[in-house]
Amino acid sequence: MNTQRLQRDAGFTLVELMIAMVLGLLVTGGVIGIFVSNQQIYRQNENLARLQENARYALEVMARDIREAGGVACGKNPPTANVLNNADTAWWSTWGDGIRGYDGDNTTFPKTFGTNALDRVSGTDAIVILSGTVNDGLYIKTHNPSSANFSVNTTSHGISDDDILIMCDDETAVIFQVTNANSNNTTIVHNTGNSPPGNCTKALGCAPDKSSCGAGKDQFCPKTGSNDCFFGCDSSNEVSKPFNDGGFISKFSSHAWYIGNNRLGGRSLYRIDQEKGTEGTDEIVDGVRDLQLQYLANDSDQYVDANSITNWGDVTAVRLTFTFETLEQVGIEENSTIQRDWFTVVQIRNR
Repeated sequence: MNTQRLQRDAGFTLVELMIAMVLGLLVTGGVIGIFVSNQQIYRQNENLARLQENARYALEVMARDIREAGGVACGKNPPTANVLNNADTAWWSTWGDGIRGYDGDNTTFPKTFGTNALDRVSGTDAIVILSGTVNDGLYIKTHNPSSANFSVNTTSHGISDDDILIMCDDETAVIFQVTNANSNNTTIVHNTGNSPPGNCTKALGCAPDKSSCGAGKDQFCPKTGSNDCFFGCDSSNEVSKPFNDGGFISKFSSHAWYIGNNRLGGRSLYRIDQEKGTEGTDEIVDGVRDLQLQYLANDSDQYVDANSITNWGDVTAVRLTFTFETLEQVGIEENSTIQRDWFTVVQIRNR
């Protein structure tokens, strides 16, 4: 009896203990392996979800902007005057045809190539979009050219001093800067002023051709079917033209889109904005590796690069190809991100 009791109380042998430890390590290793695998899958899914969210947002905001390129609330491609001082020297005030594309090797884009934060990434395409229809417009009630003021339909107009506006009626449009606006009344002033860039004149007329206007400052040159409008800051060419009741006025939108280096060592989609004649750069979406743009013109059935476009007024659609990447290195290969290409085609409404 005592011998049997001693055998029962002896516990595990060394061999049994070793076997139990090995089995425990195998089970623990399996659990750890499953945990690490699930953690990697979770990180991949989380990063891919973030990538898709960034892609949807980038495509939406940029497509919305491109659709309004060259838009004027009163009609398609009206003759458009620009009375801002030195209007043809800044990217955001050079109206042209409302859209300009830049290939990946074009150095004339507003942001230069470089490796610092906010610098443009070499090899990526860029685009400038100008529009007068991005926000809700206001109705013009009266316009007094000699007093350089007009009234709108509401005091809740949201317009303040130094705003850049575009005003139009069924004949012409004009881009100018506000010199005085008050939320307590409906009157907005467009005189010459000292705030940059300022207006070169208070006259808001549009002359398609200098010779057709003659020397009369009060003579208005009617629409000729071309949106190329002759208007320099020359007193001999001023055309004092009243804008009709029922015309529209809205803030002038200027956006330059590009891929730049961000402060975390990656790449992002950036947008340069103009507010009251001052530029500012905003990071729109991170994790954007590349952007390639092609354009469809009226006289072509194929999308081409920007350097093949001779007249931006003929462009009717833009094809965007984005390359997005995950913010973390969650690829199968070590130290690699996951990249995905997204495509879309945007038709310009004004064309």
